[in-house]
Amino acid sequence: MTGADLPMIRCVGAVVHDAAGRLLMVRRGTSPGRGLWTLPGGRVESGETDHDALVRELLEETGLRVKPGNLVGRVERAAPAGVYEIFDYAATALSGEPRPGDDAAAVAWIDFDDFHSMERKGQLVEQLAVTLREWNVLPAA
Repeated sequence: MTGADLPMIRCVGAVVHDAAGRLLMVRRGTSPGRGLWTLPGGRVESGETDHDALVRELLEETGLRVKPGNLVGRVERAAPAGVYEIFDYAATALSGEPRPGDDAAAVAWIDFDDFHSMERKGQLVEQLAVTLREWNVLPAA
């Protein structure tokens, strides 16, 4: 099977900042990336729109109700049985208190200093820091 033959698995992710400019992140509780920090999100289920999936995934994974916004960017990541095609959207937190759920081991609002410390220590999923820099959505300094 060639790379072009691998199934694409549609996923969504959320770029959520709070009023202080901190970025909402989750520490993965399952593979791939178990123990590493990333944006919250997950697979789009059959019949769901990206925005519906984002709302569902954020509630399941972080306990927050969000309002999806515009597409920020798209990435592809290797999956055990294909390729994750991840569409990351800006989102606004409407209600709830962050708490880990679903496959998240932890959830936190991450500030600029914490983000860079996590990057230096190798605690972020591969290419996350580079991608967020390119998209200009890092936590505020």
